[in-house]
Amino acid sequence: MGTAPEGKLLASMAWPAMLSMTIAALYNIVDSVFVAMLSEKALTAVSLIMPLQMLMISVAVGSAVGVNSLIARRLGARRFEEADKAASTSIRIGVFNFVAFAVIGLLIAKPFMSAYTNDPVIFSYGEEYLRIVTTLCLFSMVEIQLEKVLQATGNMIAPMIISLSGAVTNIVLDPVLIFGLFGMPRLEVAGAALATVIGQGMSMAVAIWIIRHREHAVEVRLRGFRIDWRVVRDIYAVGLPSMVMQAIGSFMLLGYNAILAVNATAVAVLGVYFKLQSFVFMPVFGLNQGAMPIMGYNYGARNRERLMKTYKCALIAALVIMSCGVVVFHAVPGLLLKLFSADANMMRIGMPALRIISLCFIPAAFGIICSTLFQSTGHGVYSLFASLLRQLLGILPLAYLLFHYVGLTASWASFPLAEIIGTTYSAIMLAHLYKKEIKNL
Repeated sequence: MGTAPEGKLLASMAWPAMLSMTIAALYNIVDSVFVAMLSEKALTAVSLIMPLQMLMISVAVGSAVGVNSLIARRLGARRFEEADKAASTSIRIGVFNFVAFAVIGLLIAKPFMSAYTNDPVIFSYGEEYLRIVTTLCLFSMVEIQLEKVLQATGNMIAPMIISLSGAVTNIVLDPVLIFGLFGMPRLEVAGAALATVIGQGMSMAVAIWIIRHREHAVEVRLRGFRIDWRVVRDIYAVGLPSMVMQAIGSFMLLGYNAILAVNATAVAVLGVYFKLQSFVFMPVFGLNQGAMPIMGYNYGARNRERLMKTYKCALIAALVIMSCGVVVFHAVPGLLLKLFSADANMMRIGMPALRIISLCFIPAAFGIICSTLFQSTGHGVYSLFASLLRQLLGILPLAYLLFHYVGLTASWASFPLAEIIGTTYSAIMLAHLYKKEIKNL
């Protein structure tokens, strides 16, 4: 990571993560496509649960980003023992995250659904789905940690295999468990939840096998390891801001669903948008995963030129991907909605929604790659404030005002307007970081 040409290195490290993230986005979409075949109420129930699923992923990925960043920086500085400690600590963090969300899921399933709907069908579907994905989240919490450990060492193939194993399992099991094929009971929405956690279990099993049976640049100790709380502190110095930053998106969606609660179809449209946009954003997040260890390594090695060349290559690639997404969302929004069995009312609401919201994609590319640079250099708090500005101080207030004073269609403009605010802040902080630290490497 300290000598290979930056563009080729980024491509070699990013493409496996981009592929696995794209497949993950595909199976998220497939989940909702099959659920939508049941009814719009089933799709609405899953859409209401989505913010809590995003929160779970935020906590898992946020803490794993801290692990990734610390390992990469310690390897770059040739402090190998500390890198090993961070890798071993990651599994303990995953188990702790599981316990927390299992308890939360058991306690809040009913009150959460009661806060958003009075429809008994939507309530029943949502409560069942939420209980399953929270009480069985051990698999995803541990697997995500192990993926990030491997990525931090420059190994991008193994995480791709781990992710693909779960995605394929989920895609195969979805129709079988939802509709009761091949003699299986028809479980409907609960079947979608079970397919998801079984896929996550497959990913975790593959990850543990790879960790135990392959050689790596770090040692992951599954047994006989005592946590060093200084390492935990260093992990969360980057991981906590990243966690909060990603969790902000969950709270934003919770708030937006509350604004739209008077219109169940609009809630379903927002849920569909987030499923579809993941197909555009996930490859960029995969690019992020490939770029972060390179940036972190070269920051630790005090190599400014390689750090900034990697940043520029990642930014160009992200802009290309996001531009393609804008073209697709503007050209065929009706076709995208038809994937989710959209009726005439859903098409009427959804087509302008997809076109308007997708205008945020291109400025979002800049924000994501800036966040990658901030996190890889140990300045995750910059990313945190960018997310706060965009999603809580930007999207929600704008959505509320536009929805109540202009109308539903105008409220979708809150996304691109807020992204402009976040992009401006990221540009200012990038200039500050470069002048304060990077310039002097």
